[in-house]
Amino acid sequence: MRSRTLLRGIAWHHSRALPPLVATAQRFEELHAEVDVRWERRSLHDFGHADLTSLASHYDLLVIDHPAMGEAYDSHALVDLSESFEAAFLENLASDSCGRSYESYCYQGKVFALPIDAAAPAASYRPDLLHRADAEIPQTWNDVLNLARKKLVVMPGFHADVFLNFMGMCVSLGASIGVGAEELVDSGTGRQCLQLLRELASFIPAEIYEWNPIAVYENMAASDLYAFCPFAFSYSNYSRTGFAKNLILFSNPVPLVQGRPFHSVLGGTGIAISASCKSPEVAVDYARQLTGETWQRTLYGLSGGQPARRSAWKDSTLNRVSNGFFERTLDSIERAYVRPRYPRYVQFQAEAGVPIVRYLQGAGTPASTLDQLNALYRQSRRAIHPEH
Repeated sequence: MRSRTLLRGIAWHHSRALPPLVATAQRFEELHAEVDVRWERRSLHDFGHADLTSLASHYDLLVIDHPAMGEAYDSHALVDLSESFEAAFLENLASDSCGRSYESYCYQGKVFALPIDAAAPAASYRPDLLHRADAEIPQTWNDVLNLARKKLVVMPGFHADVFLNFMGMCVSLGASIGVGAEELVDSGTGRQCLQLLRELASFIPAEIYEWNPIAVYENMAASDLYAFCPFAFSYSNYSRTGFAKNLILFSNPVPLVQGRPFHSVLGGTGIAISASCKSPEVAVDYARQLTGETWQRTLYGLSGGQPARRSAWKDSTLNRVSNGFFERTLDSIERAYVRPRYPRYVQFQAEAGVPIVRYLQGAGTPASTLDQLNALYRQSRRAIHPEH
């Protein structure tokens, strides 16, 4: 009797993440009778900030975020997938990936993950509550502020999310992020975006500072307090009938200034293979099917997943079951900004939102807040490899 092959994977904790992976693992096991694929989960915060090297020593398959690519390069913890997949497959995946999803996992000439999930901050709203308040879906930033004055607006205030939305705002106003080694962003744009965020936050309850996007959507769906969120990482689940108490619809974020579209920060996830994996050929076979067009638009997407392939985002069935989520928000993915990926960036991201949150809560000035951000940024930039 032949021994069974076990692949252990680590994902993150939400219906957008785990159920579609479990569904694909179940099907893969049915097609490969001597293979077991077991997925475990961790918190959303740990997904974005946990130590990659430690995870890779315990798991064969890792669902990761693109800012970890610098750490992957330095640690040699992940397989270079450009050596594991045929060029034609990778070229097809690259051409069919939403926005820069595929590109975001390429670093220093290597490919450390393949995109399975695409996301970026999008606007979201409760159509029933807007109708009840005799309000329209905001089309401009002033519309957002006017709705906020009516106490109908919410946003994620957890420090990591505040920082990411701050970066998106800066890019939307034409700034470059993390180009030099001294300043994260030019001071004029940084101050302007901090002031815009603080004005919006002044109309929103203080409990948001404990909320990530999932908490925002759970509160929007469960209560009748909030009708609109201007930007939070999108989750198609809340736009699927029956998932939550009340339906949330999504759209692209409104521009900060007329004539300049909003540029969200790219999120989503990629599937990586640990360098310590004892069955890399089997792991490659599973990853090939997981990222293939068929499973992305059917088994993965219909099990609650948010695929990375553009063809899946345009699929009529997925749009029907999600009340148009994918076609409504595709532009936000296509325009999304790829975060820095140098080796110490992940730690910087974990800390950088703290001074911004303090400022939003009334402490300091835009200038002093930027000084703190730049100090953290300079510290993170020490002894890094240049990106090409």
